[in-house]
Amino acid sequence: MAKRSKGSIGSSFEDFLAEEGQLESATEKAVKRVLAWQIERAMKKGRLTKLEMARRMKTSRAQLDRLLDPANTSVTLHTMQRAALTVGKRLKIELV
Repeated sequence: MAKRSKGSIGSSFEDFLAEEGQLESATEKAVKRVLAWQIERAMKKGRLTKLEMARRMKTSRAQLDRLLDPANTSVTLHTMQRAALTVGKRLKIELV
């Protein structure tokens, strides 16, 4: 949660989202967007096409498209882990 400076008026954007009951959803979408971007960036760096990436992951191109879709938050951790390993990375998840 963001800290407010002494004497500030109003609340942070996080506070607003929490009050509206949307903080969890917004955070989930933001995390997925970053992960999709990082995987796509690693694919470009490794010169991997979507077709080759899907083949190496032993999955379909449609499943890879869901993984790379920033708006689709229903991708499993297992799929994200396989994608990370395929591009030579490891998935790191932590509680903060």
